[in-house]
Amino acid sequence: MSSTFSLAPKPYIRESNGNLLAPKSMLTTIRAEVITAPKQRNTRIFPELSIQGIPVADLHVQEIVQRQSKSIAKVGTSRKSQFDPSFLEEAYQRCRNICAEYAKTFYLGTLLMTEERQKAIWAIYVWCRRTDELVDGPNSAHMNSEVLDRWEERLEDIFEGRPYDMLDAALTHTVLSFPLDIKPFRDMIEGMRMDTRKCRYQNFQELYLYCYYVAGTVGLMSVPVMGIAPDSLNSTQSTYDAALYLGIGNQLTNILRDVGEDAARGRVYLPQDELAQFGLCDNDVFARKVTDQWRKFMKEQISRARFYFNLAEEGASQLDKDSRWPVWSSLLIYRNILDAIEENDYDNLTKRAYVGRAKKLLMLPMAYTKSLHTHSLISQ
Repeated sequence: MSSTFSLAPKPYIRESNGNLLAPKSMLTTIRAEVITAPKQRNTRIFPELSIQGIPVADLHVQEIVQRQSKSIAKVGTSRKSQFDPSFLEEAYQRCRNICAEYAKTFYLGTLLMTEERQKAIWAIYVWCRRTDELVDGPNSAHMNSEVLDRWEERLEDIFEGRPYDMLDAALTHTVLSFPLDIKPFRDMIEGMRMDTRKCRYQNFQELYLYCYYVAGTVGLMSVPVMGIAPDSLNSTQSTYDAALYLGIGNQLTNILRDVGEDAARGRVYLPQDELAQFGLCDNDVFARKVTDQWRKFMKEQISRARFYFNLAEEGASQLDKDSRWPVWSSLLIYRNILDAIEENDYDNLTKRAYVGRAKKLLMLPMAYTKSLHTHSLISQ
């Protein structure tokens, strides 16, 4: 599918200081080159948008990778589960039921994983969902900083082996079984804090940080559970980076899909400076009128989301073979959401792009086929 996308997947170049730079052939800065525009008076020049996010060094991803890699040998030896087996079985079954109900396609993809990995992924999914519902769920009206502070204290208890309820216990057991670092979980809670105090993002770097907090972190949580293929020629860091990029691409897609719904809540998750570059502002979003300027703006936003999916593909192919199917399923489905926005003539102001159940099911065999292959892009 990548051949149909306008942005080819090219790796970042790593500097000696650990920062990542995009190759010069990529869209790394706002440039003076123009996208073809109608020939008329006062023709507006539409610049290509930045794809430069925040270097992984600034997000301290390397430290997470190092801690999770160092703790692999300790898992299952120094810490023993204090839970009754029947209690644990019920805890994981509840996580499984929640995942099967709210993430049906992803859940089907987990069924090829080993039983231990299945349970761990279900437990992580449930914790992330519960965290998200603090801000977007039915009780979100009661959300405040104290609630998130208590949730973070509860997270620390989970990692210390003191779960509050049965669903927490499933994650505690997962932490005992896999080399999970607490930082990605804390970072996700920080993303929820951003949602309570911020409803505008001045530029893509601000939005990228938000996307990392609420979605990129999920990739960092998942890699230790899914495992890296023994025959992978890529560095561990590059696989983690790709998992992060998948989260960024997914969240950018969520934002583009939900523009109209977010506007109804007074929220605009589109970079303010980029709206202005295309002669748009918040009022154009709230007016819900699809114009030629809006279409041009959306084309660039979609291209950027696809760029991050392209970066994520390599990491999906480097995971342990039994763990690739759900990741490829997510990649293909989210890419199809972008296709659906295009098919709606870029009207994400009054329409919600979605992938129907039948189409999702048809993607599963394609995702499975892709999951069987390992291809390497060795870091230069």
